[in-house]
Amino acid sequence: MNADLSAAANLVQQLKHQISSSDTGGAASTVDQMANYTESAKNSAQDPVWTIASGLPWIGPNLSAVTEVARSADDVTHLGMAPLVRIYDSLDWKELVPKSSGSNLAPLKNAAPTVSSAAYAVAASADRLNSINSDNLLPQVSAPLDSAREELQQATTALNTAANVAQIAPDMLGADGSKRYLLMIQNNAETRASGGIPGALAELTIDQGKLRLGKQSSATELGTMTPVLPVEAQQQQIFSSRIGKYMQDVNLTPDFPTAAATAKAMWQQKTGESLDGVVSIDPVAFSYLLDATGPIKVTNPQVVALAKGKLPVVLTKENIVSTLLSDVYAKIEDPKLQDAYFAGVAQEVFGALSEGNGDAKSLVASLTRGVEEGRVSLWSANSAQQAIIGTYKLGGSVSGPSVSPAEFGTYFNDGTGAKMDYYVKRTVQLIKKCSKDGYEETAIRIVSTNTAPADAAKSLPSYVTGGGHYGVAPGTVRTNVVVYGPVQANIESASLDGQKTTFAPYLHANRPVGVVGQQLTPGQTETVEFTFGKIVQHTEPNLVVTPTVQPVKDVILPTENASCDHGQ
Repeated sequence: MNADLSAAANLVQQLKHQISSSDTGGAASTVDQMANYTESAKNSAQDPVWTIASGLPWIGPNLSAVTEVARSADDVTHLGMAPLVRIYDSLDWKELVPKSSGSNLAPLKNAAPTVSSAAYAVAASADRLNSINSDNLLPQVSAPLDSAREELQQATTALNTAANVAQIAPDMLGADGSKRYLLMIQNNAETRASGGIPGALAELTIDQGKLRLGKQSSATELGTMTPVLPVEAQQQQIFSSRIGKYMQDVNLTPDFPTAAATAKAMWQQKTGESLDGVVSIDPVAFSYLLDATGPIKVTNPQVVALAKGKLPVVLTKENIVSTLLSDVYAKIEDPKLQDAYFAGVAQEVFGALSEGNGDAKSLVASLTRGVEEGRVSLWSANSAQQAIIGTYKLGGSVSGPSVSPAEFGTYFNDGTGAKMDYYVKRTVQLIKKCSKDGYEETAIRIVSTNTAPADAAKSLPSYVTGGGHYGVAPGTVRTNVVVYGPVQANIESASLDGQKTTFAPYLHANRPVGVVGQQLTPGQTETVEFTFGKIVQHTEPNLVVTPTVQPVKDVILPTENASCDHGQ
């Protein structure tokens, strides 16, 4: 039996390689081989002598565990892998990529029941193995059991994700009729908790996978909401009623479902149009997409005219971020024309996507990177779809199943009223301190530097510095630093450059929230630190930050463990 299970396990990596390289014939052959091995192992486990021995003391639990591993391996192969390999051949991934003629979504829609069944079968097998008490098992049995549990957990997660995508993606991509979404482009040069101020807006229509940008606008054009839209009480207390008053401020909260639902309501209040959801993206994510599509030549006459030879007419992954978040303000003085240029570039990027530029794997990789960094978010007005989206990072929620138990969050909201955040560099780090009174204690350390030139007040445009219009001296950056701790924890203290400071304490979704305001003059560096106590979670902490102009990997530093004296 052990030889059969080992032989089947040795084929797993080969199967993964065949699937990733679209070798469907080879994958089918490999699954057949695995099925022969797992069926042989299961039959051995059903031998009458083996069954009787499984009831004996000491050796019985070990034999029963091996039996469950064999049975699970066979179920996973026959009920999970085999059906998936059969439908995999029917999915032409190139057909799922947006193009001018649309996408063929029928195979994905038809695959949904098979993927769901496979996910259920693998999850059931995982549950059976997880229910086995391995405390008294022999090492020769417990080690393979632990390995099988880990493999099945990974497979369950992947299959559940695939099943959810197959369930909701076709409809959201317009398989059963066109869908219209509010496209919100977040400008990281003026930070908001979920990324940046939603300056450029557009109506994105998706019909049979075909993308089209319709009506375009800006947060400024939408103006003030009258009456002000209602906001959940806890978030209004933390972030003020501005969330429901101005489109520019809907994402002062890091909770994207709140920001998106409010933005949709604002769009409807001003235009009378009810949309199907909200898609958010930032210029850094645009650069990832251009990595997949290749450079894009600007052809829109209005955008070319606005560039006037001062801004690039060929957008690349290297220049699009600096162009949209810095150069446009230096070269175009009128804010309305800046918004027009920004919107025009967005039109060009989505035009390239709608033409099918770039291969499927590269586009998926680019979008996945954007999602993982919090630069691409999605919300659906359909409650059933949103219930699924909300279980993933794509949903951008600060509470619920997508949030790890020991999650910490660090978010930034601009208080300058300008575009100075392009010049602010930050690092954020968790410091695991010594336990206190039996509880975990962790600090969040945020180091921020204003890298603007010393003469920023004169050398940078007034629109970038704010010109002092909001009580902040030109060149200085004012920021509200907002931190979230895990559920039920407390914020014990806050400090600025090592000196204890006051902070505003709040509660959101049963998570402690602290806010400290800071101002940085050109060249100034400041360290803000919050200490959390009474942490009941014992899992590894996870850190989420506002996606800024910087690469997230440069912002989030590895967790540091403080040294503790013996007995602490």
